[in-house]
Amino acid sequence: MHEETVEFFSEGTRVRGILRTADDAGPGPRPAIVQGPGWLGLKDSKLYVRYHEALTAAGFAVLIFDYRGFGDSDGDRGLLLPSLQLEDLVNAVTYLTTREDIDPRRIGAFGSGGTGGGNAVLLGAVDDRVRCVVSQVPVADGRDWLRRMRREHEWFEFLDRLEADRRNRVLNGEGELVAPRDGIMIATPERQQTKVKADVDDRIPSLVPLRGAEAILQYQPVELAHRISPRALMIIGVDKDAVTPTDHAYRLYEAAGAPKRLVVQQHTTHYAAYDRYWTVVTPMIVEWFERYLVAANLDVREDTPSTSTQEFVEVQEET
Repeated sequence: MHEETVEFFSEGTRVRGILRTADDAGPGPRPAIVQGPGWLGLKDSKLYVRYHEALTAAGFAVLIFDYRGFGDSDGDRGLLLPSLQLEDLVNAVTYLTTREDIDPRRIGAFGSGGTGGGNAVLLGAVDDRVRCVVSQVPVADGRDWLRRMRREHEWFEFLDRLEADRRNRVLNGEGELVAPRDGIMIATPERQQTKVKADVDDRIPSLVPLRGAEAILQYQPVELAHRISPRALMIIGVDKDAVTPTDHAYRLYEAAGAPKRLVVQQHTTHYAAYDRYWTVVTPMIVEWFERYLVAANLDVREDTPSTSTQEFVEVQEET
């Protein structure tokens, strides 16, 4: 797989990314997929590489970049504002349309991991240049996501803390800084033990503005999912997921219009599923993009939902 270091500007701030293609890729133009990293992820995480290897082998270019304030991109360090991340994604799509080796009529979005999955849904909802979306283990409702991490008294204490921080920012011009994995989200035991993001964990800011939590409370991909149709949306979830609740995947699927597909990985956990099911789910991702980006000019109709031959994967689909 060939990697090209690229950069573009997002509202005046320099953003840096990686454009991946097959080693033997010709001059193009070829279909492309844009990805913003998942929650507290970075562009060069090893977690994403095997998905990109499969996509580039199928003829796609994949652009992944660091959001403003993270990794190699410029900007205020660690500012977790989904609205800015969405701007970065829209500007990444625009960057792709400026390249002669990319077909601007065949651009898709892939997002994985919490807000990574949710951001892909938002991008598809607001940018009709994106013809096809795949969202893996997404957050659909930020307020519900943060609420369910906390016991009742902890939730009210958290809301009081956000109110105090809002007042302090207004009166004194300074906000509280917190550790993102216990001051905004609360890591599950599995997250505390997993090594799936160990290669980039030490490059994530140790402190971020608490105001990011306030922005997550307003984060609602589920409210906009219906705007993707008649373009295609595939949602991938994990049954009994303690990190991004399974019902978020179901809610996004129910809110979206056709064509849509829901894949739920069973008898596994949020982080274990990346290894256990990647050989099953990755071909589904590639096929989805091939159907709605490569074969976008074909009229394909199905009368019945697809069924799965895999023992532990539940699939629902409407075309």
